[in-house]
Amino acid sequence: MTVQLLHLSDLHFGGLADLDQIESLEQMLPDLRPDAVVITGDLSQRARHGEFQRARALVQTAARTAPVLVIPGNHDVAWWTRPLIPFARESLYAKYARYFGADLTPTLALPGAIIAGALTSHGVAWGSLTPRVRDLAVKGHLPKRELARVRGLFEAAPREQARVLVVHHNVLRGDISNRMGLARWRQAQRRILASGAEVVLCGHDHQEGAELLGGRVVVSTAGTLCRRTRGGRPASFNFVTIEATAVHITFFRWDAESRRFRASDTCAFARAGKGAAPVSPQPVPADTTSHS
Repeated sequence: MTVQLLHLSDLHFGGLADLDQIESLEQMLPDLRPDAVVITGDLSQRARHGEFQRARALVQTAARTAPVLVIPGNHDVAWWTRPLIPFARESLYAKYARYFGADLTPTLALPGAIIAGALTSHGVAWGSLTPRVRDLAVKGHLPKRELARVRGLFEAAPREQARVLVVHHNVLRGDISNRMGLARWRQAQRRILASGAEVVLCGHDHQEGAELLGGRVVVSTAGTLCRRTRGGRPASFNFVTIEATAVHITFFRWDAESRRFRASDTCAFARAGKGAAPVSPQPVPADTTSHS
């Protein structure tokens, strides 16, 4: 069974969101016909009510086309309320939860896939601290308990369902930024490989990407729909197609001349354990007319 996922990230409603791009996306959603829409965090810029309200409007629009799974990013966490205090973390996510629900790690079951969110955005927390001041409240971390919970979900799922893990922070190094999104990233990568995930959806780096982790886990890193892109690249989102033996990731990039998103290059990967060994991504022609 084929599963198609519209993967968005880093909308940054507030000062950075490009409303022309958002509105263009909202208009084209029905034509894309995804089985689900996944938003991997940073819906807001400063975790303000107005920012979350506009993000909620987008989610409601998308929900008229397909089920939507949303997780918080580091910008959605009011970390300044209780930095480094492990208790009463509810205040960190109070505004986010008001608009998107108290479940910070939602799970979505589709006929062909189980999609499990894991929380990497903890604000200023011991697990995400590094020696660099610029990483404060920016870096994420992936606790052992999170991956243990996800692994249990994947083990209990029917064999035919693809296992999709959703996190905010990029799990592979950004090509332009040269930065990892997660503190203790080697440990996090080992935990992801042990979780049973076949596909990871993430964002945070503001540069789109499609790569393999450990030679077998396909990683879709969505770009951003805001003005702060990497290296002057156009805003973008990913369209992930999971088939019985392969995963395809198509980049939709903003075309300023036509003022719409257009399908660009596609990366293809064999699904590990599905009768074919993983291969490096190879660009293939993108279908710009239909994604059904």
